[in-house]
Amino acid sequence: MIKKPNISESSLPSNARLSALFALVHTLDKGKPLDSAWASDRHFAAMSPSDRAFSQLLVKTVLRRLGQIDVLIEQFLERPLGNKAARITHILRLGIAQLIWLETPHHAAVHSSVEMTKQIKMEKFAGLINAVLKRVIKEGTEITAKQDTAVLNSPNWLFDSWLKTYGKPKAHEIANMHMQDPPLDITVKSSPELWAQELGGTLMPTGSIRINEAKNITHLKGFTEGNWWVQDMAASIPAKLLGEVKGLRVIDFCAAPGGKTAQLVSAGAKVTAVEISKERISLLKTNLHRLKLQADYVATDALKWKPDFMPDAILLDAPCSATGTLRRHPDVAWHRRESDIARLAETQNKLLNHALDMLKKGGKLVYAVCSLQPEEGEEQVKKILAERKDIKLEPVDPALIGGMKECITRRGEVRTLPCYNTENGGMDGFFAAVLIKK
Repeated sequence: MIKKPNISESSLPSNARLSALFALVHTLDKGKPLDSAWASDRHFAAMSPSDRAFSQLLVKTVLRRLGQIDVLIEQFLERPLGNKAARITHILRLGIAQLIWLETPHHAAVHSSVEMTKQIKMEKFAGLINAVLKRVIKEGTEITAKQDTAVLNSPNWLFDSWLKTYGKPKAHEIANMHMQDPPLDITVKSSPELWAQELGGTLMPTGSIRINEAKNITHLKGFTEGNWWVQDMAASIPAKLLGEVKGLRVIDFCAAPGGKTAQLVSAGAKVTAVEISKERISLLKTNLHRLKLQADYVATDALKWKPDFMPDAILLDAPCSATGTLRRHPDVAWHRRESDIARLAETQNKLLNHALDMLKKGGKLVYAVCSLQPEEGEEQVKKILAERKDIKLEPVDPALIGGMKECITRRGEVRTLPCYNTENGGMDGFFAAVLIKK
């Protein structure tokens, strides 16, 4: 598991907590992705690595435990604060996260929270902040120990969908895994056994290497030389399902940030990486440049693009709800709405049909999404097979994914869940299927 940063009162200046506050405003009030909050915060960029790490840990802890935290706030307030005092609610959330889950000294958590009311010119709430957090110190741990974390910390519509799809025990296992920091996985160009020894990591069934302790990845051996890249073990599976690709012309749709492109190029494929965003294409190029790998790049809307060649294989990691990555991106749970799923599913179906149309006969397409929602995975494949008689499903050989038979569905697709491989820290939720054009 990833270790928490060493948190001492002296190492946590107000800027770290203020950045955390503004990140919550950015994410919960404005509905924007958490990553863009850090990117737009000039104070965050200027902080020391330890302060940035604490700020990020603090925000992610609030987002992972949001339901539990808000139950405490509601219980300890005489009346709701209302939208005009949203930032005070965020300060309470940050204070509670520190007191109960981050083991911050009580006086430091309370004092810094009170001081933040002054920094944002809302001093009239200082007494309320102090009173609520003092009650949290006395009663909070006992109350949270009795809470149903899985239900409280997941939006109702999302947890209900997991209940329906996976059953009650599995739904609880999935949701509870989202409370944990994910481990760091990397994919290497070659010699995974050797690199596992070099980096002191654990070799996973898929060939990924799991690093047991959190470190500055740029300081790890092999980073500068471009020998490996960060990629969750589940995210490494779709490219493997294409099988032997040496010498084949492969299109990687929705390719950024480039992990799957790197896998395909490393395996000898001639890859055309397609991405709608010029910024994300730039990121992809930067990543492959570090890895000393070459691909062709196309910045365009995949639905409007037609290649001047017939690809031998296609990897379509489609835009999706990303509910399989909540351990890494806990803000996604609070951005997404139930209505998003149908909209995304419609786009996925269009992309899938478009990609299949350009695939040559006998060619192979791997469709993948980092989603736990069946509408984006299993039901997409079921629909495409019903719509098109020129397409067939190729069952996945468990050997391609390290023999993990529990990840193979009855039809032969891949379905990973965060609660799989728990003895080693879990994995992202992914769906992938292999389709053949007759």
